[in-house]
Amino acid sequence: MNLALFDFDGTLTTRETFGDFMRHAVTPRRRALGVPLFAPMLAGYKLGLVSGNRIRHHVAAFGFRGVRATHVHAAGERFAAEVLPGLLRPDAMQRLAWHQSRGDKVVLVSGGLDFYLAPWCRQHGLELICSALETCGERLTGRYHGAQCVGEEKARRVRERLDLDDYATRYAYGDTHEDEALLALAHKRYYRGRELA
Repeated sequence: MNLALFDFDGTLTTRETFGDFMRHAVTPRRRALGVPLFAPMLAGYKLGLVSGNRIRHHVAAFGFRGVRATHVHAAGERFAAEVLPGLLRPDAMQRLAWHQSRGDKVVLVSGGLDFYLAPWCRQHGLELICSALETCGERLTGRYHGAQCVGEEKARRVRERLDLDDYATRYAYGDTHEDEALLALAHKRYYRGRELA
């Protein structure tokens, strides 16, 4: 059996989905308060001065601290059904379907949140390794449960979950430097749709 590891944002989709989900799931009042608060950080992110990890950490904390987990899970189900289909790259989804048609094990490995990725993966018959937020009782703390699933953490979690020697050929698909460690696990590596030597 072969293995195919897919990043999500920018690889299977046309853009990052974290911000879209935050706009979908966070209350209008919190969004309004957060816009001026995070404007400088967003500008720094666009200039490459602030890491994606840092901004996601702060935005998730502000948006979800104290919120009922059931509310965010319901928002994730809606987001997966209503928003994500319009953001998918047809060519990348065809490649994913090709792997499934061959009987390959296909795993989505993403820094995105399980609230929307878990229902999307269920719809598409995929296994999932991703970031998650911590809960305390029925409410979110706003903190990540463990490390964000980006960079070396992607590769670490794949190695933790799977015995890579079980797969004759390993494929990996990514689109940013945060996917380099994931791509390094594969025999056949694809970056922004093109196979790397």
